[in-house]
Amino acid sequence: MTVRLLTTEEVAARFRTSPATVRYWRHIGIGPEGVRVGRRVLYEETECDRWWQAKVTGQLNGGSR
Repeated sequence: MTVRLLTTEEVAARFRTSPATVRYWRHIGIGPEGVRVGRRVLYEETECDRWWQAKVTGQLNGGSR
């Protein structure tokens, strides 16, 4: 199984936002889960997809849109 890891900057580009916003999401616990590797935080591409799908279907944040 191949795992594709994304940097904070790649996640930001994927969701058309800034790296600072991705870091803020992580800080308050609402973004995709990341793993700290040394000084970097990396995100599994499949976790980003899962997070986005849950967001789109209203399963996160109480279903509000």
